[in-house]
Amino acid sequence: MGDDVLLPLDASKPNVARAYDYLLGGKDNFAPDRELAARLIELCPVVAEGAKENRHFLIRAVDWVSRQGITQFIDVGSGLPTMTNTHEAARAVHRGARVAYVDNDPVVISHAQAMLTCGGIVAVPGDLREPEDILASPLLTEVIDLREPVCLILCAVLHFIDAATARAVTATFVRALAPGSYLIISVARGDGEIADQFKQSYTASSLQNHSPEQIAEFFTGTEFVPPGLVEARMWPVTAAEPAKPATAGQLLAGVGRKP
Repeated sequence: MGDDVLLPLDASKPNVARAYDYLLGGKDNFAPDRELAARLIELCPVVAEGAKENRHFLIRAVDWVSRQGITQFIDVGSGLPTMTNTHEAARAVHRGARVAYVDNDPVVISHAQAMLTCGGIVAVPGDLREPEDILASPLLTEVIDLREPVCLILCAVLHFIDAATARAVTATFVRALAPGSYLIISVARGDGEIADQFKQSYTASSLQNHSPEQIAEFFTGTEFVPPGLVEARMWPVTAAEPAKPATAGQLLAGVGRKP
């Protein structure tokens, strides 16, 4: 697996990773990415807050999982290195934590390779929809030992594929993980007219609007860590509040542990 799984670089069209980078305040983006982000913010002003909320959830979850003794992470659809990253959060707990960043964007891979000059961290070209290829990549197995517990991260990526494919992808990953491994997932969704307009306006990729029940199914094969599937801003808490009904949008997230 290598460059054949990377999307062709086309700076004239908006891109998922680069638009997300802009929403997080990054600089690794082009005019079409910024134009798309601006349209989305105009339609739904909280979208930039949602992007940051997702990143904050990721860092809290990685910190929590690290404190359970996990020292290796696979971050699929990791995006551009903006704000605090997975390896920084993991290594704040375990200095020797190992991380494989996986993405199909050539800009993401090149930037990750340039910044990841220390050992134990790799950038792996890979397509979310091909989990077997990701797990078999020599780049990944160079730093990740699948015979030992690992944390798999699928943050803000499963809403780009249909529910059946998402279930198959997560099931394949979970089957490959050793007992005691963890799964971190966040998924954006929404209902109502604004959510429909947002979906139509998102030209960087097709968006799928998964129900909370479908999102919970993505954790099949693991047991939810309390409080279960909640709005990302609420994780972790000791008792889950009911999720607010989705209107313009919401970000649901959770952590599962493979028994």
